[in-house]
Amino acid sequence: MDITLIGYGKMGKAVEAVALERKHRIVLKIDVDNADAFTRENLRQSQVVIEFTGPLTAFDNVMRCLQYDVPVVSGSTGWYGRLNEAKELCAARNGSMLCTSNFSPGVNIFFEINRTLARLMNRFPDYKASIEEIHHIRKLDAPSGTAITLAEDILDEISSLRRWEQDGEAPDVLPVHSIRENEVPGTHTVKYTSAIDNIEIIHTACSRQGFALGAVMAAEFIHNRKGIFSMKHLLGI
Repeated sequence: MDITLIGYGKMGKAVEAVALERKHRIVLKIDVDNADAFTRENLRQSQVVIEFTGPLTAFDNVMRCLQYDVPVVSGSTGWYGRLNEAKELCAARNGSMLCTSNFSPGVNIFFEINRTLARLMNRFPDYKASIEEIHHIRKLDAPSGTAITLAEDILDEISSLRRWEQDGEAPDVLPVHSIRENEVPGTHTVKYTSAIDNIEIIHTACSRQGFALGAVMAAEFIHNRKGIFSMKHLLGI
């Protein structure tokens, strides 16, 4: 499969390594130094685009890929307030996209455990839910996209909570705490605290390898498919 990478930082390089291991070809790498290479003609040399940039550029990158009729996989976060616009364009152009807050297969299993636990905890109002996420100091968005996904899934299940909030304290608010620390790839903790005991579930990423592998697997999955997909489709969850 011929792949274009948009964003060639540490994640882009990790994706490249996994893609080459899996016998794919990287036909184009677009980063800040060669942004003028982001053209319809260049992108159409590839069969799928993998996009890892940042919250300020990701939406425009995804929209341009859809306008150029090239399937796009995006792992950028911090732009999901406009995700529905991208979905609408994808549907209108009969395109292909898979955007997720986290490509790691382990994290997506963690999402399912989080939903199940929240459903159970809804019956026990004495427990106070909270989320903590820790990432490296270069991560631009806070909370992380993964933390937001965890929070929104908890809100769907626990009737006493109305919204999530960064470091929130109100009784009907789910607090999300963000820590930026050295080279941490990503640690997410969901905690339920009561006067008698605590319940915690934790996912700790050991490297970027899991994210990169999931991104390449997502590219393989949407290649030759039309539609709007998620990691649930890929993993069969």
